[in-house]
Amino acid sequence: MSNDPNPISPQDALVALMIATSVSDENIRTSELVTIERIVNHLPVFAEYDPDHIRAMANLVFDLFEEEDGLDALFGLADDALPERLHETLYALCCDVAAADGRLTDQELRMLQEMRHYFQIPRLNAAAIERGARARHMTV
Repeated sequence: MSNDPNPISPQDALVALMIATSVSDENIRTSELVTIERIVNHLPVFAEYDPDHIRAMANLVFDLFEEEDGLDALFGLADDALPERLHETLYALCCDVAAADGRLTDQELRMLQEMRHYFQIPRLNAAAIERGARARHMTV
């Protein structure tokens, strides 16, 4: 990456953390990948985003997860790239990815908890976001 003070864009940060949420349980499910693709293809925050960046962000996540403090490094990169007003958007997108396969693993819950704390999502707001994700991913 260049010497750019923000080596990743806000959209890259959102994608990287959605991917990190998916891989947090060491089991990337097709439903989670489809959810990430759907989010990138349809949400306004990604209107100008090149979906070809998704693979680069996946590689960044995999590389960082090889390091001892990789998650902290990823959070730091994302925090530098994301305006504070997108922190709840980040949390909502990651909740959708975690809920996409119909169940939340302990690792996914831990990842969301760490994200909630790092990005200072108020507990009540987080609960509302989590409830919305659960409602969107219910089955009959």
